[in-house]
Amino acid sequence: PTDTSDESAAAVAQGDQASVQDDVSQPDVVKVAVGSPDHTTLVAALTAADLVNSLANAGPFTVFAPTNAAFDKLPAGTVDDLLKPENKSKLKGILHHHVTTSALDVEYFQDGQSLGMVDGGRETITKKDGAFFIGGAKVIASVRASNGWVHVIDAVLVPAAK
Repeated sequence: PTDTSDESAAAVAQGDQASVQDDVSQPDVVKVAVGSPDHTTLVAALTAADLVNSLANAGPFTVFAPTNAAFDKLPAGTVDDLLKPENKSKLKGILHHHVTTSALDVEYFQDGQSLGMVDGGRETITKKDGAFFIGGAKVIASVRASNGWVHVIDAVLVPAAK
């Protein structure tokens, strides 16, 4: 995908909860993603799925945020296809599979724990050699947000077929 950082920033500035200008308070999960050069693809996807304002609300949310490199691991053309308007519901389902409705820091997670996601699916937590994984994706950083947590992951979580 092309660089969407300008479009992503504009999405936050369009209106509703995500457009609230606040340079003093801790950023919400959306503003954490928008502020990261490694999450332009995720922000473009949130924008295409009309989820920016939902995730800018009070929450609480825990977002497992794939990096641009994580999206790049998907088969060629997958992201571009998902960003098409006719695939909005499929994209929304995939993004919902990266969110849970609680503010959970890394201390909460236990090895073998099953975590319910917004889409109704589940992912298993694994802890090994000091590393923390969800559904096979490694958590490489965690950032506290005003409305929850953003856990940066190195792979896209693919929901199980229903």
